[in-house]
Amino acid sequence: MNNLIPFFTYVFIVTFTPGPNNIMSMINATNYGYKKTLKFMFGVFSGFFILMVLSSFFNLFLAKSIPKIKPYLKIVGGIYMLYLSYKILMSNKDKDDSKEIKKPLTYYSGLILQIVNVKVILYCLTVVATFILPNYENTLILMLFSFILAFIAFISLNVWAFLGNFFNKYIEKYQKIFNVVMAMLLAYTAFLVSGVAEFF
Repeated sequence: MNNLIPFFTYVFIVTFTPGPNNIMSMINATNYGYKKTLKFMFGVFSGFFILMVLSSFFNLFLAKSIPKIKPYLKIVGGIYMLYLSYKILMSNKDKDDSKEIKKPLTYYSGLILQIVNVKVILYCLTVVATFILPNYENTLILMLFSFILAFIAFISLNVWAFLGNFFNKYIEKYQKIFNVVMAMLLAYTAFLVSGVAEFF
């Protein structure tokens, strides 16, 4: 691959910048610790890997179909992210609140998030079409790239989770403010992803 620098620059920017995966990992690690966040992160890893594989082997089909399904994915993804924002806001409540709110995110939460995460879907399609398929078509290499990119995403999740866990003592003092800010960031992400911003 001749364009390694643009490839890794794009991968780094998209993977490590704030998004639903990173924000939810940070929130979960802050509230429940790193170990209880691992299931969610492995769910994200699994979903991300599946999307990368699908993007690799069905890139041409998806590229033609994406204009048709993109609006629906944006709406579903935006609604799901708003729901996650609501859960963050509700985590301000006391310890006597319902168990549903107090439970850490699961493996399936991370997996499902990828299915409706338009940012990840478009990222997978773009990185495959722009950087991988023009240079490689071998099945094993495509699988290897899928794993490497999913693993980079997993590293990003760990970085955000460690930040949340590390600053836990400080965040606890300002829990309400922190949750409001994180919920607003996620709601803003939902606003951008849903396509509403295009009308302004």
